[in-house]
Amino acid sequence: MMFIVRTVGETAALPAAQIKARRKTPDIVPNATGKTDYFCVGKAEDISALCAGGLEVVELRDGWYADDTGGGIGISGHGKYWEIRDTPFTVRELVGPAGEPEPGEPGGTLVNVRGAIFGV
Repeated sequence: MMFIVRTVGETAALPAAQIKARRKTPDIVPNATGKTDYFCVGKAEDISALCAGGLEVVELRDGWYADDTGGGIGISGHGKYWEIRDTPFTVRELVGPAGEPEPGEPGGTLVNVRGAIFGV
């Protein structure tokens, strides 16, 4: 499951979650000044533990969460299924229905979705 840990400045390593991406917290969020969103992967009980530890945790809903570099994170299944994209057409990493990463090209090569679909 993917969720956001929102903190001021850099965050220490999160023992119960793996950080997959980060961005500056959008200005539309109340009290966003100086905060960073860390997109993390973990279990539902990890969210509870992080909240109990005093961290601000945001559970993600289906949608697109833009990053600071022109890509972003696509979420479906209420955080259960996700894709990290370097651009809207290039998937860097994803998790499908079984909770396991989808098979990709050897060596972690990026997948050009536009090229795979349209041959461009």
